[in-house]
Amino acid sequence: MLYDIRLKLEYAYDAPVSGGRHLVRVFPANLPGIQRVVAASLTVDPQPAELTEFTDFFGTRVATLAYRSAHEALDIAIAARVEVLRGNPGIDFTPTLDTLRKEFAGNWDMGSLSPHHFLSASPRIGIDPAITAYAGTSARTGASVRDLARDLCLRIHADFAYDGEATLVDTPVDEAFALKRGVCQDFAHIMIAGLRGLGVPAGYVSGFLRTIPPEGEERLEGADAMHAWVKVWCGRETGWVEFDPTNAMFAGEDHIVIGYGRDYSDVTPIIGMLRSAGGQETTQAVDVLEVA
Repeated sequence: MLYDIRLKLEYAYDAPVSGGRHLVRVFPANLPGIQRVVAASLTVDPQPAELTEFTDFFGTRVATLAYRSAHEALDIAIAARVEVLRGNPGIDFTPTLDTLRKEFAGNWDMGSLSPHHFLSASPRIGIDPAITAYAGTSARTGASVRDLARDLCLRIHADFAYDGEATLVDTPVDEAFALKRGVCQDFAHIMIAGLRGLGVPAGYVSGFLRTIPPEGEERLEGADAMHAWVKVWCGRETGWVEFDPTNAMFAGEDHIVIGYGRDYSDVTPIIGMLRSAGGQETTQAVDVLEVA
């Protein structure tokens, strides 16, 4: 599948701001066997005094913006063409939980894809006994790790209500779990916390999701979304498998990756600081258009 992606992030400030420095993580990623970026460009208004790029530890492309003069708004836009190469997950050859733990203990790799980075607590995800107990229901005797993760993915979808008003971007994972409500970020964090509590390495995926309107209705411009889902280490042979608990499915051809991290804090779309005397309003619009 070939897609054209457009993202607009707009910030309107109550008073002029200055001294801004921002890290922007919104570029689609080049991932062999998963997706290929044909082209991508970044547009920023006003133009920053400094604009540089680097690749972070987990392989995410990051733009750095620095402002010295005062400005009343900030508009960031991405245009990209991406070919999604994902196939069917295929036959399940993943190990049981006990075997996975042995494989983990024998893994000495410490690169960015190493499962060792995705098992312990991270800045936004602690190991919570209640969430671990909830995930434990999916750990049936003899079940493969992929079956365990898929069952947990389906249960989160069934047991939690999608509610954009219930949580904030910084709501702790245990609070979202207690509410049984939230958004894709919350559901991804809950699934990751549960799997890590059971000894299964799991990480956070930031990306885009193409949405398809109901039959007979026109697609609304800007109606697609930035999205979050989960990657799960399923052993030495299989490697990482991606699950979307918000939609009760494996990540498929409508899922386009921006980057990977331990949790949301590693792949926040834009983060930084500035000098200001007031608040701000933020709007976001995403279009993921299939290229015929």
